[in-house]
Amino acid sequence: MKSNKGRDTKPELALRRAVHALGLRYRVAVRPLPGRRRTADLVFPRLRIAVFLDGCFWHGCPEHHSVAKTNSTYWAEKVRVNRERDADTDRLLKEAGWSVIRIWEHEDPTEAAQRVAAAVHTARAAQTARRDQ
Repeated sequence: MKSNKGRDTKPELALRRAVHALGLRYRVAVRPLPGRRRTADLVFPRLRIAVFLDGCFWHGCPEHHSVAKTNSTYWAEKVRVNRERDADTDRLLKEAGWSVIRIWEHEDPTEAAQRVAAAVHTARAAQTARRDQ
């Protein structure tokens, strides 16, 4: 399990490159909620946007998740708990006024970056509108 990286995976680096190429700047591997061990992959702190790139195996992708052949009970429980924690994280962030974007590792990084950019531009427009009032 040591060889499984917690950050800077190939899909994560591809997403970061694509988001950066769109001119967006972000923080990497940040805990948006103080006191919670929940780390977002990309964070736009001022806009309160947290982006999570979820691995198909670890988070139970409905399209690509494969059931483990060895120790299947353990892995099924692990994935179930991960999904519950993801839902709880989303709920906590939304209650704290954050926008949450979840991206599967199999998604095209360019398309995913466009989703992130759309959320950032929407949040910036809302922020500007609030300031102008």
